Amino acid sequence: MTETRLHFAESVFKKAEEYAATSPKNEESIFPIDAAEKNTLLQRLRHHAQEETPETEYCLALVRDSLRIIRQKKWASQLFQETQANEQVWVTAQDVSKAVKRIQTLNPSPADLRHALQEMQAETWQEMSLSPLQVLRDISDELQEREIFLSPAQIETLALSVGDALGEKNSKFAKSLALQEEKRLQNQEKIRERAENSRLRELAKIEKWEKSLIPFDDLPKILHCSRREALRWIAEKRLIPVRREERKGIEVYLFDPKVISRLKKSVSEWRDEGPVQPKKPHELPIIPKGSREGNAAIAKAAALDHFAAHFKTARAMKRHITIITGPTNSGKSYAALEALTKAESGVALAPLRLLAHEFHDMLLSRGVRSSLTTGEERIIDPNARHLAATVEMCPLHNPVDVAVIDEAQMLTDPDRGAAWTAAIMGTPAREIFVLGAADCIPMVKRIAELCGDEVSEVSLKRKSPLETGHVLSLDRLRKGDALIAFSRREVLDLRAELMAMGKNVAVIYGALSPEVRCAEAARFNKGKADILIATDAIGMGLNLSIKRVVFSALQKFDGRDVRPLNSQEIKQIGGRAGRYGKHEKGLVCVLEGAGNPERIRAALLAPPEPIKDLRPQVQPDSDIIHMVAREVGTDSLYGTLSRIQRAVLQPNDPNYRLANMDQALEIAAALEGVENLDLNTRWTYAMCPIQIQDKGIVRLVEWASQHARKEHIVPPGTGRLPNPLETSREELEHAEKRHKRLVSWRWLAMRFPEIYADIEQAEKNAKNLNNWIEQVLRTQSQIKEKRRKHFSRKPSDNKKHPEKHKKNFTKASAPDDKKKSRKPFKKRPKK
Repeated sequence: MTETRLHFAESVFKKAEEYAATSPKNEESIFPIDAAEKNTLLQRLRHHAQEETPETEYCLALVRDSLRIIRQKKWASQLFQETQANEQVWVTAQDVSKAVKRIQTLNPSPADLRHALQEMQAETWQEMSLSPLQVLRDISDELQEREIFLSPAQIETLALSVGDALGEKNSKFAKSLALQEEKRLQNQEKIRERAENSRLRELAKIEKWEKSLIPFDDLPKILHCSRREALRWIAEKRLIPVRREERKGIEVYLFDPKVISRLKKSVSEWRDEGPVQPKKPHELPIIPKGSREGNAAIAKAAALDHFAAHFKTARAMKRHITIITGPTNSGKSYAALEALTKAESGVALAPLRLLAHEFHDMLLSRGVRSSLTTGEERIIDPNARHLAATVEMCPLHNPVDVAVIDEAQMLTDPDRGAAWTAAIMGTPAREIFVLGAADCIPMVKRIAELCGDEVSEVSLKRKSPLETGHVLSLDRLRKGDALIAFSRREVLDLRAELMAMGKNVAVIYGALSPEVRCAEAARFNKGKADILIATDAIGMGLNLSIKRVVFSALQKFDGRDVRPLNSQEIKQIGGRAGRYGKHEKGLVCVLEGAGNPERIRAALLAPPEPIKDLRPQVQPDSDIIHMVAREVGTDSLYGTLSRIQRAVLQPNDPNYRLANMDQALEIAAALEGVENLDLNTRWTYAMCPIQIQDKGIVRLVEWASQHARKEHIVPPGTGRLPNPLETSREELEHAEKRHKRLVSWRWLAMRFPEIYADIEQAEKNAKNLNNWIEQVLRTQSQIKEKRRKHFSRKPSDNKKHPEKHKKNFTKASAPDDKKKSRKPFKKRPKK
């Protein structure tokens, strides 16, 4: 077979050579060809071997196209070196690789190469549908993400190119763009300097305050009381320690001397009143905002020390909580949703925007008028008395008959657990159905106790059996299987392997928008994709018709450490197998080399894991932020949050624990450099969902500075969206990040509609990105299968359809080229 292919390649080359010797002088010549090019050319020609040597015209076209593909790598290298020498750092290796593919001649001049690049870039920038200034800023921000910063001369060169591409061929216009961009970058630097100086000042204030704190032994001297009286008043929460420290194995209480001095006048009243009977947490009063009883005292009394009292509307109602628990596919939501639809008014709270939409659609399908509220959108029916919402958007002041709160096991989540605490404590409903895994029962009961609510339990069993399967190799996966990985990279690696085997694959992972996840799930459920590869994002939401769940790993990186999966995670994900009504049973398997199936079996049979800390997580809201800031005497959000984190809620508080506030603190620190923003606005920005890894804080501060200047903030663009068939992983990831930025923008548009005004453009950009990402995932999977079938044909197949083969020889050669020259340059120098 090898000799036949070699003979075919040499025959084709010879025919092309003979034709070139007699071709007209005005026709572009294929030759000369050096020895290295000839060897590469012969290797490529072997892939098109036929039993008979084709006609001269076909041989000439085949040699010409193959030679052009071979030379593209050299042209790309030449063009890339020229752009780097000219300090055009915005030009990537992928840009020049795509540009040279436009070249149709075999011997282009340097001017031809430059023209192809300019043409390609112009089309890309035009497709972004942005103004020249926005395109310039977009490119500049992309470069900053890669730690590349443009000089004024580079900005002007780029501005000139962008202006030319978008119909502004004017050097003055380019200079104007460049000046605006340079001014923006200088402003960013000033904001960073101010932020750092302000942060250091606030930290110095807190350190000075901490040094001023006095121990318990000093209280009797200041208050003119006995030690016993001081201890009693501490127990009655009249005297509140702001810090607790351990010194030589003994816990020492520390107090704010200014607060203690202000309380001296109350001592006689306390003595006259006598001992106060301790109250339950939900019975404690809220101290009015105007009271002056000290920063820690006010903040604790207002919300954090007895958080349940913060929700006045809920505390004024007699509530009953029904905890409905059970594994996946046990029908937890059915009874709760039945009660919700029959009630005159109600609210359904979901963990994801996707699930909030499902609740909304379900209510509408049953003839119940309903509104929808998520972090990014509002669909309001003025006549509706039912609402579907995400947990963070829980309405706290509108009493209803029935509430449904889903996925209560999220109470222990370090990032979002406080939202579930607030929802369960604060939802003003007479009947509350709390749904979740059995693990959540102790904490929900603890919350009910803190609120003084009655509780009942309903435990459900799985409707279809769930069994442990065997170890499977990748080639033994079959239609209807879901393969579970725990990172985007692993998902895409497994996708590539399965597509190479000829499988049509759908994927679901956290970086994809809800719309794309739904589209991929639908493709899998309809049988258009053989196998689903997903992260643990499938553990919540999405109705999936899976027969077998196959774990590719039994450990995951949780953002801090690589750790083994716990039994609840295995149950939650594995329970997706064997959907009731679709499959008789579900199977949970493990991929070869990933672990022992016995571990899966043990996890599925394991009882609920005990929660180590039953104190619900809490976090401040805007009222508490204002209260603490006023008492501390600062307008700094960073200073306020630092004081709350250090002193307001003690780590050993018996009832509550402070939620992780690291991201809010980091955003608050960066916002210190932005002038003319009030405290409430800063707090809103600090709560905005962003991707820190995607320079989210830098972008948020830029938006906040525009907000402070009362400028309209345009929504992020789609960026470069190449042909889906030619899209690399990096380009796909970039589009996913763009969509996340639009999520942040739309979240802010809900709070500041006058500043984030162009919601229609934001929705259009989000839709375009979703459609493009969906097309990439769908078409790449389909084209891979078609190519596999094409290359698996026998050489004799070409004899049956010689004309068809002649027409498609150029397309057939493309996959090999992409595999070999997709990344012609390993590393691009940084500016």
